[in-house]
Amino acid sequence: MKIASYVLPDGTKSYGRLEGDTIVDAGTALRAQYPDLRALIAGDAIKDLAAAEGQTSAVSDVTMLPTVPNPDKIICIGLNYLGHIKETGRDRPEYPSIFTRYPSSVVGHGEALVRPKASHHFDFEGELAVVIGTAGRHIAKDNALDHVAGYTCFNDGSIRDFQRHTTQFWGGKNFWRSGSMGPCLVTPDELGDPTKPRMVTRLNGEVMQDTSVGDLAFGIPDLISYVSTIIDLAPGDIIATGTPSGVGNFRDPKVFMKPGDVIEVEIDGIGTLSNPITDET
Repeated sequence: MKIASYVLPDGTKSYGRLEGDTIVDAGTALRAQYPDLRALIAGDAIKDLAAAEGQTSAVSDVTMLPTVPNPDKIICIGLNYLGHIKETGRDRPEYPSIFTRYPSSVVGHGEALVRPKASHHFDFEGELAVVIGTAGRHIAKDNALDHVAGYTCFNDGSIRDFQRHTTQFWGGKNFWRSGSMGPCLVTPDELGDPTKPRMVTRLNGEVMQDTSVGDLAFGIPDLISYVSTIIDLAPGDIIATGTPSGVGNFRDPKVFMKPGDVIEVEIDGIGTLSNPITDET
């Protein structure tokens, strides 16, 4: 099943099943008990969404929200694809490199990413993101996937010069509306093995990144186990698993996103996350 969060034409925030280019709203039936997708996941009620019926809308008639609009935490993993580690000239890390994003820095599918006034070094990072379904702490690697509600596409848009102002990545990773997530959550039973899909990032239709998710240095069970050793993972939390080689900053010449561009992150079995680029006003 594919599940999306969105705003209906009348301004109501809701969620429902994504079926091709159509959304079947489930919020009308379930919102009194589960006001948003995060609450639905926390209530272990994704199965209820499968049978919920409501109004049908074209995707083009709604405003797509980030897959989980209000996660408690967005955990991002840096330097986690072998190809990307190689292009940066770094050694393979011993432990996952972790930084955080604020939910306010992330928009949904179809919404504009904003190049800030402070910098024009606006880079793309296509990623597979994991949505946590079951809370946990000190999760064993062997049953880590039991804690997954599903998967989605993520663009960890990065302001490269600010990212390198200090040794901490935070500064370049949290600019307003600089990242995106969507178009939907795909449940594990539909996606299958999350290391098998191909992930492609395109800028104005030109392929920038193209890899198998299996190129991860730290696999998804490793990441869930490691992160949960540090913090409690809660339903609806997001773990963005890292980006492959091909980012704009390591191209010659460098390639940065500018107003009028369109950036797409496509993952087999999930769909395509697409965002136009605009300037901060």
